[in-house]
Amino acid sequence: MHLRIVVYRLGVLAALVAFWWYLSTVVERQLVPSPVATFHAAERLIADGRLFSALLDTLQIYVSGYGLAILIGIPLGLLMGTVRTLGKILDVFVYALSATPRVAFIPLIIVFLGLGASAKSFIVFLGAVMPILINAYAGALNADDELVEMARSVGARKSRIFREIVLPGALPFAITGLRIGATIGLINTIVAELYTAVRGLGGLLAIYGNTFRMAEYFVIVFTLALVGVLVTTLLRLLELRLERWRGTRN
Repeated sequence: MHLRIVVYRLGVLAALVAFWWYLSTVVERQLVPSPVATFHAAERLIADGRLFSALLDTLQIYVSGYGLAILIGIPLGLLMGTVRTLGKILDVFVYALSATPRVAFIPLIIVFLGLGASAKSFIVFLGAVMPILINAYAGALNADDELVEMARSVGARKSRIFREIVLPGALPFAITGLRIGATIGLINTIVAELYTAVRGLGGLLAIYGNTFRMAEYFVIVFTLALVGVLVTTLLRLLELRLERWRGTRN
């Protein structure tokens, strides 16, 4: 089954490359470079170290902002879902902030934090923290009330109820939040690099896009796509490990 999926994926990839090649022959090359031209552009960017340097800058901003979102979003969401009164007080503010475009906060962030790494990391944090927090909150609210009452009736402590009932039930929601937060965080990383100091992969996107160096532009786009695939794969592996832990609790 897994081998068949791999074969199908390779088939889809081959079809996409063939379509890309076709577009490069019918559309002006200044707009759509051929796969060969893009490959040579990647070789040049790797050889002069520009791609790796920009990738490192972007990953530092992304990991710091996304990591902070996890450290704050999951505990706060679980706390809001466990302490229902606190959740009812804060949820309206959380949803209001979630509905506000993050770009609206960028001028304020620049005023208070400047154009350095801290400002960019905070922009990433703002984008990633809301889906993580909201999904963790929803997961904690999803706890089986009957099981909780049963545990209380036999004298189980709140800490054990949380560990044995609330947390395992919240895991699928939390993983969903991590996935959405990872995607939005990566997007916000590029936005942050475009709006603040133009560095990293976002800076290269701006430079190559403005000068119509589309082969190099495509290399940066594919690099970002690869980062997204790697992050998603890591989260899937984490989900599998947590599902095994959750299974031992049931």
